[in-house]
Amino acid sequence: MDHCTPPFSQTTLRRWLGAAAAAAAAVLLGNALSTPAWAQPEAAGPRVPVVEAARRPVGQALLLDATIEAQQQATLAAQASGRITQLHVKAGDRVRAGQVLAVIDDRESSAGVQRASGAVAQAEAELRNAEAHAKRTRELRAQGFVSQAALDTAEAQAAAARAALQQAKAAQLQAALAQGFTRLTAPFDGFVLGTHAEAGDLAAPGRPVLTVYAPQPLRATVHVPASQSALAERAQRVEVRLPEGRWVQPSGRSRLPAADPVAQTVEWRLPLAAADAQGVLPGQAVKVRFAAGSDERLVVPASALLRRGELTAAYVAAPAGAPSAFVLRAVRTGADHGEAGVEILSGLQPGERVALDPVRAGLRGAQPAP
Repeated sequence: MDHCTPPFSQTTLRRWLGAAAAAAAAVLLGNALSTPAWAQPEAAGPRVPVVEAARRPVGQALLLDATIEAQQQATLAAQASGRITQLHVKAGDRVRAGQVLAVIDDRESSAGVQRASGAVAQAEAELRNAEAHAKRTRELRAQGFVSQAALDTAEAQAAAARAALQQAKAAQLQAALAQGFTRLTAPFDGFVLGTHAEAGDLAAPGRPVLTVYAPQPLRATVHVPASQSALAERAQRVEVRLPEGRWVQPSGRSRLPAADPVAQTVEWRLPLAAADAQGVLPGQAVKVRFAAGSDERLVVPASALLRRGELTAAYVAAPAGAPSAFVLRAVRTGADHGEAGVEILSGLQPGERVALDPVRAGLRGAQPAP
């Protein structure tokens, strides 16, 4: 007996076609998701603005390293020998003028003050006795009971007693000063920059114990090479670059009248205005620029330079047809001329275009902006 497969109904056929279409869509989606990144179309890179490296007139400048210093700074040293019994401050503490900062063992000086006080009391008593004797002798001489020689002797003894009292008082003052040397006091309002001894150390005359400084006013101290001293002298403008990167003009300038015989440099001191010195600390490194006259230099904006450690580079726009739109090139820089730009000594040619944003220029697909 033959058996025949019954024909599909319309409903079954629609279900079967729907399942097949869903399976085909899933296969296509899986293939699309599994396509490697290199086979997918590349996204457009960022547009980076560029600037042309060109020779521009800039001021003849001398750029040097400088250091911030406090105009009021003092190193306090002991003026008496002895153990440091008390040290009331530490580095960073704020102090007031006249505040006792350290105390040296003053037992010896206290004994000296007591001896001097006793000597003054003794001299005063002897002076009173000598003056009383001289007075009685003058009365007796007026009555003719004593000779003139006796009167002269009494008056000489009174004069000697007065001199002895003056000497005793001078010794008392000296002893008081010696006792005062056992206390180190702040000469002005300021901060403790550092301590050079601790409680229990032996102090000796001339040995530093503390260093204090006043936070205002401050100055930038720069050592100009003697060979460049003429340029610094004729500088029309002097500027100081603060640690935050801001250029300011000092409130004055002064030059020491002698050169260092070893380093062959001349020290310049540039006081800063109180408003410009806010947030600046002594010891910080700054830059000083002496600008005199003008000359043409190859410059680019400072934002176009990429600095990584000791490497300074710039992204240069490549010619048409090159594999990459930007090429990283090392450059050697010179003086920073502020708004005029940074001088390029080597690595670039006039007319070449450099990226103003070197970080974005290093991204994949970056293109120069028109």
